[in-house]
Amino acid sequence: MPRHIIAVTSLAREAVIARGNGVSVVCSQSCRLGAALHGALSPGVCGIISFGISGGLHPGLVAGDWVVASAVRHGDRVFATDLKWTQELAKRLPGAILAEVAGSDVLLATPVAKAHLYKTMGAVAIDMESHISAEIAATHGIPFASCRVIIDSAYRTLPPATTQALDSNGAVDVLAVTRSVIQRPCQLPDLIRAAFDAYFAERALRKGRKRLGPGFVSPFVKECVAQREFASLQGMSSEFLRLMPPICETP
Repeated sequence: MPRHIIAVTSLAREAVIARGNGVSVVCSQSCRLGAALHGALSPGVCGIISFGISGGLHPGLVAGDWVVASAVRHGDRVFATDLKWTQELAKRLPGAILAEVAGSDVLLATPVAKAHLYKTMGAVAIDMESHISAEIAATHGIPFASCRVIIDSAYRTLPPATTQALDSNGAVDVLAVTRSVIQRPCQLPDLIRAAFDAYFAERALRKGRKRLGPGFVSPFVKECVAQREFASLQGMSSEFLRLMPPICETP
């Protein structure tokens, strides 16, 4: 069975960006993510990576900045990322911050909530998928990594429409956003700023994904590819020797 890694996302656009050679994608909202990821596990999976956007907790991070997780914190639990894979990710993503990130089961929408978590936990960014992915990877002994792009800075307020922006498939629900704006027109300035932040985040996500290439620079995928190439060369050599005429020794 071909070896591959699983990229975990929650948005349909993230899933499209994540796909590539040596990569399968699980795209699901956090409430269903655990079951979806469990269902995607197979003997061929040699790594799990949490990939996509995240909220900023460190006040110096802005939309478009990359964060590579050295560990994922969720409550009192800390999940370490694979050191070799994490170092390779940080090397390939210029300007990436290597630090701990936090996992959350709820969306942090206000600067006050983000500041409190940053002060109490020390993580520089937060998302709703990394802790679930990390726990499942740890349970099954699968190497884990996480790389995320900041979309909303620590000082940004997420408007109410953003909590209703996605449908069950992770795509933007335009009608739901429109209804929310009609009900609360005062959120429109924040929504416009959020749209600009989303543009910068997606642009960074696309550029970074190209740099990471096949298998998200996973050393485990690389090892498997090298082993397959070596086995293929061995097979070719054996076939070549079999087809060669016998060498006659001079009496």
